[in-house]
Amino acid sequence: MSLTLAPTAAETAYQGFALPHRRQEDWRWTDLRQLLDQAYPPTNGTKASAAEIDRLIATDALAPFARARLVFVDGAFDKARSKLPATGAITLEHLTHGAPPSSARGAYDDPLANLNDRFCRESLRLTVKAGTAEDAPIALVFVSTGHEAVTTCTRAQIIVEKGASATLLETHIGGAGAYVASSLIEASIGDDARLDRVKIAEDGQAAIHLASFHVKLGTQSSLNDFTLTQGAKATRQQTFATFTGQHSNIKVAGAYLLNGKQHADTKITVDHAVPHCTSRELFKCVMDDQARGIFQGKVVVRKDAQKTDGKQSSNALLLSETAEFDAKPELEIFADDVVCGHGATSGSLNDDYLFYLRARGIPEDEAKSLLIAAFASEAFDEVAHEAVREALGELTQGWLINRKPA
Repeated sequence: MSLTLAPTAAETAYQGFALPHRRQEDWRWTDLRQLLDQAYPPTNGTKASAAEIDRLIATDALAPFARARLVFVDGAFDKARSKLPATGAITLEHLTHGAPPSSARGAYDDPLANLNDRFCRESLRLTVKAGTAEDAPIALVFVSTGHEAVTTCTRAQIIVEKGASATLLETHIGGAGAYVASSLIEASIGDDARLDRVKIAEDGQAAIHLASFHVKLGTQSSLNDFTLTQGAKATRQQTFATFTGQHSNIKVAGAYLLNGKQHADTKITVDHAVPHCTSRELFKCVMDDQARGIFQGKVVVRKDAQKTDGKQSSNALLLSETAEFDAKPELEIFADDVVCGHGATSGSLNDDYLFYLRARGIPEDEAKSLLIAAFASEAFDEVAHEAVREALGELTQGWLINRKPA
C-alpha cells in the first residue's frame, strides 16, 4: 500500500510540485520536504535598491579575473550590470521564456532540474564557437537579494563547439534573508574541446542553495570542474556527467568550509557510456561546530565501456566532536577490463603535525589554521588558473579568521 503525503507549504507554493524526501535513497540525508519549512513561491522581480545589488556584486571574489560578466539578479538577467563578450567568437542568446531541456540533460531523473524547468523565467545560451581558445574567463554571477522568502530560478546552457576551449567562473551570492536559490547549468562539450569551470557557492547564511550541473562530453574532450561551498544554511549540489565520445576525461573536485549548523550535500554521477575514458573525483571537506557534510559519488561503467579508468576520493576534516560527515561512494560496473576505485576518510587534525608546528614556535591557533588551509588546498590544485587558485586560498584564510578558535 502506497502512502500519500499531505502537501507541505512549500509544495503548495510550488503548485503541487512533489519535493524529494528521505524515503528516496538519493535524498536520505537531505529531506527537502522538511528543509523547506515554509512557502517559497517563485520570485517576481526584485525589491532591492541599486546600491544594495552593487554591494553584493562587489563581494564576488572571482570578478577581477573575468573578461566578460553575465549577471542575474533575483532570477532576471541584468544587462546593465553585465559585460558582454567583445569578440564574435562567443555568442549569447537571452531567452526570456526559459528554455527547453538541452541534449546535455540526458535521461536522469533530476527533481531539482524539473523544479527549475517549471519556474525559470529567463535563461542564457552561451556558445563558444569552433576552434576558439578563450583563455580569459567568462563570469556568471547569480545574485539573490534575500528580501523575501521566495525561490529564484536561474539557468544557463553552455555550448563549447568542436576544438574550442573556455573557462567559466560561476559565483552565487546573496543577502541575509531566507530564500531558495535554484540553479541549473547544462553544458555540451564538443569533440577536441575543453571546459574549465570554477564555482563558488556563497549564498546568505539563511538561504537554501539547490543546484544541478548536467554535462556531456564528445570525443577527446575534457572537463575540469571545481566547487567551493561555504555559504547557505543548506546546500544540495548535483553533477551528472556523461561520456559520449572516447578518449575523454573529467576531473571533478570540491571543498567544503562549513560551520555553525550548515548542511552541504554533493551528489556526483559520472556515466562511462563509451570506452577509453578517464574520470577523477576529489573532495576535501572541512566541518566545524555542528556542521554536516555529505558526499555521494557514483561511477557507472556501461557494458561496452572497456578500458575505463575511474577513481573517486572524499576526505573530511572534523574540527569539533559535533561535526558530521557522511560518504556514500558507489561503483556500478558492467564491463570487465576497467580500473576503478574509491576511498573515503574522516578524522580530526593530526596531533603529530600540530606538535611539529608548535615545537617550532607557531602558536596553536595559527598552527591549526595552517593545517586546515593545507588540507583544503589539495582540492584547489585541480584549478588550472593560478590567480583563481590564489583567490580560493584567500577565501579560505577569510573563513579561518572568522572561525572561532577550537
